[in-house]
Parts: sequence; C-alpha cells; structure tokens
Amino acid sequence: MAETTIVGAGGRKITLPTGLFIDNKFSPAADNKTVAIENPSTGDTIANLSAAQAADVDRAVASSKAAFKNTWRLTGPAKRRALLNKLGDLIEQNAEEFASIEAVDAGMLYTMSMGLSVTQAVECCRYYAGWTDKLDGQSIENDQTLSYTRREPIGVCAAIVPWNSPLMITFWKLGPAIAAGNTLIIKTPELAPLYGQKLAQLIAEAGFPPGVINILCGIGSVAGQALADHTDVRKISFTGSEGVGRGILASAARSNLKRVSLELGGKGPAIIFKDADFENALLWAGAGITLHNGQICVAGSRIYVQEEIYDKFIAEFSKRTKDAVAGDPLLAETVKGPVISEAQKNRILGFITKAKEEGTKILHGGDEELSEKGHFVPNTAFVDVSPDATIIKQEVFGPVASIAKFKTEEEVIALANGTDYGLAASIFTNDIARAVRVSEQVEVGIITINTWGSIHANTPFGGIKQSGFGREMGQDALNDWTQVKCVKLSVPKL
Repeated sequence: MAETTIVGAGGRKITLPTGLFIDNKFSPAADNKTVAIENPSTGDTIANLSAAQAADVDRAVASSKAAFKNTWRLTGPAKRRALLNKLGDLIEQNAEEFASIEAVDAGMLYTMSMGLSVTQAVECCRYYAGWTDKLDGQSIENDQTLSYTRREPIGVCAAIVPWNSPLMITFWKLGPAIAAGNTLIIKTPELAPLYGQKLAQLIAEAGFPPGVINILCGIGSVAGQALADHTDVRKISFTGSEGVGRGILASAARSNLKRVSLELGGKGPAIIFKDADFENALLWAGAGITLHNGQICVAGSRIYVQEEIYDKFIAEFSKRTKDAVAGDPLLAETVKGPVISEAQKNRILGFITKAKEEGTKILHGGDEELSEKGHFVPNTAFVDVSPDATIIKQEVFGPVASIAKFKTEEEVIALANGTDYGLAASIFTNDIARAVRVSEQVEVGIITINTWGSIHANTPFGGIKQSGFGREMGQDALNDWTQVKCVKLSVPKL
C-alpha cells in the first residue's frame, strides 16, 4: 500500500499509509479516488489519501457487521478492557507523532495536542476500559414474573469526526462504543485525517480483531452520507455543523431509523460579575476565544461583563489578546497557529466585515493579513455589541470575541439565553450562591464556574437546544452506545 511522509516536530519524519483501513488492512478506495491534504500553515499539499466512496462504505459496513456477529459480541469484558488499555498505552507511547500530525494538518498547536488531545485520547481509553464489566441491568419483581434488564451493544455503529480536534473527539466516541461491545466505523475529517492513518496502525498492533474498528478518510458528502444512509449502520454519532447534523438526522429517519447523537454548534457566553477574581476571569475569557483560534465548539465567544468593571476589562482584554504572533504550530514557542483552511479564513473575515457594516464597534483586530502564506486570522474583538448583531448571534468558529456590558443578574441570564444554541457557558463570581443560581437558569448542557473549558473523561459533554442531543464521555455516554433489553421469567406462585 502507498505511503506518505510528513515532517513533524524537531524535523522528525513520520511515514503513514495512505489507504482505507478495513479488516485491519489498508487498501485503495474504489476507482482509486483520493483527497489532497493541506498544511494550513503554508497552504501546501502534504499528502494524498484514499477517499472512501459508497462502495468502500459498503465494504467497511460488511466487515463491521461480520466482526460484530462472529467475534466482538462474543468477546468478554476482560478482553475488551485489555485491548482498550493496550491502545491507550500505544497512543501514549506515540504521543509526539500524534501531536506532530495534528499540528501539520489540523493547525493545532503541538503543545495543545500534547496537553489536551493526546491526553484525552489516553484518558478515554483507560476510563472506558474500566466500564467493560460494569454495564449492569436491573432486576424487577412482579406477581408471577421475575424480570431483569440487560444493557446490550447496538451493533454496527459509525462516528463522523470533525477537523478541529480529531484525535480527542474520536476517542470520546470510540471509548464508550468499543467498551459497550459495538463495532465502529470512523469517518475521519477530510481536512485533517492523517491522525487516523496512525491510529489505524496502532489498532492493528494492539490486537483488535479485524473489522472491530474500521477507519475511512473521505469527503463528508460522499462517505459520511453513505454511512448516514446505510441500513446496516444501527447508530451514528456526529460532531460538526448544525446544517450537516440536520441532514444526518433526516437520513437516519429515511433509512432505518438508526439512533443518532449530535454534538453541533455553540455560541458560549462567558458571564463576568463585578465581584469575580478579575485576573482569573480575564485569563479564562481570553483563553476561551483565542485557544485554537476559537475553533472550539465550547468557545466563549460572547463575553458579558458587569458595567462596574466593563471599561477596565475591555482595556486589559485588548492588551492580553490583540498582539498574539502567529507562527508554525510545530514550534513550542508558538502561541497562535492558522485556521484550518482558506474557506474557513474567508468565512471568519466575512463575519468581521458584516459586523463592521452593521456598525458594531471594533476593539482590535480585523481583516489584516498576518502572513503571505497559510490561513491566519488576527485575534479580533468587538465591544458594545448589540443583542441583535449578527456577530453575537451566529457561530463564527474563529478568534472573534463579542463583548457587551450588563447591569443585573436577570438581564445577563436573558442575554445568555438569547440564542438558539445551548452547549456551554462559564460564570465568574465569588458569590457561590449566585453561581449556583445562575447556572440553574442558563440554558446549556455544560457550565464551568470560575474557569473555562474543563474536560474530563468521567464527566458528560453535550448540549441542548440546537446544539444537539446525546452525551459524550462519562457514564451517560454509555447509554448512547447501548440498548436495553427486558427479559421476563414466569415464576408461578407456590
């Protein structure tokens, strides 16, 4: 099978297979279709990977179906636990390669991938390995009947992964899916799929039976759509845009009513009360919109500051965030990398232009070029933003903050709830009673208090409203990857 070589941190060369991973083997796509992979820091093509077509999805589904029927559903929890732990060990041993790969094709800072993405992948493997023998049911007694329930695997499942943090989000899905006894087809993002090629090698090395985990690179409208339409796929988990999520839900309804989990967009509010620890709030508010260039679904892109500290906050916020120097994400000293693509760059700049046209006041940033090559967007902030402004209502998915002041607790709760999204929010206050009170009223699935972006394998992650449904991570995720069967035994009265 053909291979490609990229250059990672420290000049290290990383060689990867270019084919589709089906039945623990790499093979070309139907008609030898390929997709070009770009380095967003330079705009240069760095690899051409096989691009799965509908026929390849059929092959992968048949492989997963056979593995589920003949092997995986018969594999006990101890073996599943050992394999997940082994995979976690291998990822940890290859951490530097994964971080280099995500820097090169996803534009993620090498340091961020090492500290978050790789760490989360390993943590999810080990956390869900511990769940393989704890998927308990209930015993229920009625007159003349003894009933019990079983949590059983669903069967052939699919995971469609986004480009912004592909390794981490893959394991949010893979961990519970495999622990519960399902087989899984992973559709990697066409903009940043190289991690999947390395992961496939480690899956085979760990000893997973052929077909238990298949990995396909492919265009979403082709491979992703084929998975959504396939009648032998029993569940699909998607992380990405709201529009694509709606399409997957419609496809699931048209095909076989497969189960669907959706983690979609967000427009997270950061609420900063006057009694908050100012430096702490400033730190996390800045990180919440600049980390990974705001290309994070839980980004704190709406910042509401109580009027007594508003002027001080925007002055300090600008000082801390406006002059971030963009550079090569492979270098340890780089604090700001590229956005994923030219299309994404233009989309972000379009929102900035629209905000200016609507008369929204800009604090810093804008549309100036940061580099002649690559896809770089300056950290940008708007202030005194109206609740009706486009920039504060729609998800930008870029390093663009919308800052507004508020007077009262009641007012800011209304502002925070004033979008169709409901993924995440953060609250900054030293009044614990207020923190609890406000957290109960803000309409989101995740709230952090006096911090931002806290992620752990043992706590659930997911949204409400048009941010989707279902949960990643924690015990709750296992409910999304299992189905309940009730068994009733006739017990005659003595």
